Amino acid sequence: MRRSQIVLTGVLAALLLSACGGAGESATGGADVPMAQVDSAKAVARDVTAPESAATARPTPAQRRPANAASGVEVTQQNRQVIYKASMTVRAEDVAAAVQQAKQTVTTAGGYLAREESRSSDDARASALLEFKIPPARYNEVLATLGKDLGRQLRLEQGTEDVTLKVADVESRLKSAEQALESLRSLLKRADTIGQVLDVEREIAGREADLESLQAQQKELAAQVGMATLSLRLVGPVVVVEEPSDEPAGFLGGLKSGWNGLVSFVKVLLTVLGTVLPWLVVVVPPLALAIFLVRRRRRAGGGGTGGIGNTDGTDGTDGTDGSDDPAPAPPVKDAAPV
Repeated sequence: MRRSQIVLTGVLAALLLSACGGAGESATGGADVPMAQVDSAKAVARDVTAPESAATARPTPAQRRPANAASGVEVTQQNRQVIYKASMTVRAEDVAAAVQQAKQTVTTAGGYLAREESRSSDDARASALLEFKIPPARYNEVLATLGKDLGRQLRLEQGTEDVTLKVADVESRLKSAEQALESLRSLLKRADTIGQVLDVEREIAGREADLESLQAQQKELAAQVGMATLSLRLVGPVVVVEEPSDEPAGFLGGLKSGWNGLVSFVKVLLTVLGTVLPWLVVVVPPLALAIFLVRRRRRAGGGGTGGIGNTDGTDGTDGTDGSDDPAPAPPVKDAAPV
């Protein structure tokens, strides 16, 4: 830009000098020559300044960038850490065969069986509860296969939980704990007295416990994110499955809950009565007979002792108690002196 200005200034100066010289020699014919030279100079100036003006008019990347300072920050796409959970209920004709088929399906997809509970009184009333761990990439495929191939799907509940922030927080705290532990170990090497050594070792023990806790949390989160959890319940043809119902809120909901509580209490009371009644039939009659005999014997014994009198025919109403012991003699007074 500066170079073009210098060139333009030189050209204009030369033209002005030549125009002044030509005007002194001729006043008529010399007037056309300076005008032509000025026009050419303007053309040259336009040619020289055109690229510069175009370059100036064209916005630079810095000018195109918005004035917001946050726009200069590069946003990186972070991998989301998501926990997948599902619960499925399937009615199968043969529960034992369905259990084996479910295990095979999950194992083929790269998963494994984590827990199993089964009740097999008979084929019609049998039931089983299986908990599988499935790779997230095959999660939806396995759900569709199990719901379609094992029998009639009665219920399916799915849930997800995004733990990206929790995973990042645990990792950050883990790094901080490791750095603090390294610093304490370095400080332990420079301790001079026994008191300093004991203090540093006590602090190291506390930090190691925190570090182990964070490592356990990190391992558990990695296991939950790495494998989806599926709780599969298989029931026989005649097993009753309770359907989830949305209870109304407010007064009606409280009234319904109170009625259900009363019905449950009456059922429990009748159950207890039915359990105790056979024992009452066996225990109460002998116990009542024993109580009756004891009371009768006591009445009979009381009547016999009350009817016994003295040997002289009196019944003891004269002030004596009816016993055989003689009454004590009254004390004898001393005779008066003569």
